Amino acid sequence: MTTSRTHPDFAELVRVSARIGCLSFGGPAGQIALMHRELVEERGWVSEEQYLHALNFCHLLPGPEAQQLAIWIGWKLHGIRGGLAAGLLFVIPGAAVILALSMLYGAAAHLVWFAALFLGIKAAVLAIVVQAVLRLAGRALGTRFRKAAAVVSFIALFMFNAPFPLVVIGAGLVGWFVARQRPALLGLKAEPATPPDTARPWRHSLWSALIGGAVWAAPMVAVLALLGRGHVLWRIGLFFSKLAVVTFGGAYAVLAYMAQQAVSTQHWLSAGEMADGLGLAETTPGPLIMVTQFVGYLAAFRAPAPFTPLVAGLLGAALTTWVTFAPCFLWVFALAPWIERLERAGLLKGALALVTSAIVGVIANLSAWFALQVLFHDLRPTSLGPVSLNLPQLASFDWRAGLIAAVSAFAIIGRKWNVIPVLALAAAGGWLLSQLSA
Repeated sequence: MTTSRTHPDFAELVRVSARIGCLSFGGPAGQIALMHRELVEERGWVSEEQYLHALNFCHLLPGPEAQQLAIWIGWKLHGIRGGLAAGLLFVIPGAAVILALSMLYGAAAHLVWFAALFLGIKAAVLAIVVQAVLRLAGRALGTRFRKAAAVVSFIALFMFNAPFPLVVIGAGLVGWFVARQRPALLGLKAEPATPPDTARPWRHSLWSALIGGAVWAAPMVAVLALLGRGHVLWRIGLFFSKLAVVTFGGAYAVLAYMAQQAVSTQHWLSAGEMADGLGLAETTPGPLIMVTQFVGYLAAFRAPAPFTPLVAGLLGAALTTWVTFAPCFLWVFALAPWIERLERAGLLKGALALVTSAIVGVIANLSAWFALQVLFHDLRPTSLGPVSLNLPQLASFDWRAGLIAAVSAFAIIGRKWNVIPVLALAAAGGWLLSQLSA
């Protein structure tokens, strides 16, 4: 039942934001539904129309849309301090949990029993990623043209190793052009541009961008001055700063690019460890992109000089979290006053529509990558002209991972089980099957 009170005091906003941050399991869909129930239905702090407009606005921005929605609601109710409180409290509980799990993982990763548990978790993560592909495809591929964009995106990534940012930017440019010439191909209606009569808030946006950019860059300036460009903390901060700008389409969309770079280029962790990190992030509250903290912790933990491994890991995790989430506040504070204008920007909608379609192919590529890494122990690089593939050796198939993945897919996709009990049962199954096959 909606209350009659529509503007809480700051202390109440903090209490409710902390509650949401601790209960925000289930990925962006669950988090957005939780905020709708708490803030629209039960408390009436924002209207249904405002909430939907803000959600559409957040989908236009890089980064985790659920956290940006929380920032916008806080900003709407109490300005900058409200946005800071709501956004930080959305992240802090999950960040604390994933940091503790990362520390445990760094200390116990080579133990036999620990590896057995994560055999099951990796297999369940494969089912979770496949579910993400199916969900997004159902929403994003409404026309043949958009389906073709998803297929082209998948082929470009899986067979030709095209850079992820290039795929996203290319899809956006094509979507912009098609929205101008043939909007029906994207399922959009041709509408006349009707911008509002209010003044453009350039000054507010400029100051927000300058201050937000300085805050975003501050720890990187310190790392550069104290440790130099060759230190792992500089490489971590630079990599995840770039990632924060191209994370359209949610965490799953960017995971393939992050995994490719962190595993194959930077050599910070193995493909199996990347899957382990995603499994940990699935069990914690907050944005799924928090898995970046796990990567940052392990990268610094394994190249700690001049610090101890634990201190280096903590610094790596803190820096990764900062450069990943600080931009979210920048985007919202700088662009929130433009929300009504962005809602009416037809060409921008077209660009984002095709980006979303391409993201389906991106996540499908992630599914294929995870499947090969989890189900087979031996992959052989094979090149045929411009086509480059890692082909599995059938004799290296892991029947334990295959069985757990199949059961997890049935539970999550077929029976609609919550991911947390599935991950727990998969971990237990991995340990049991490892004992039986020992």
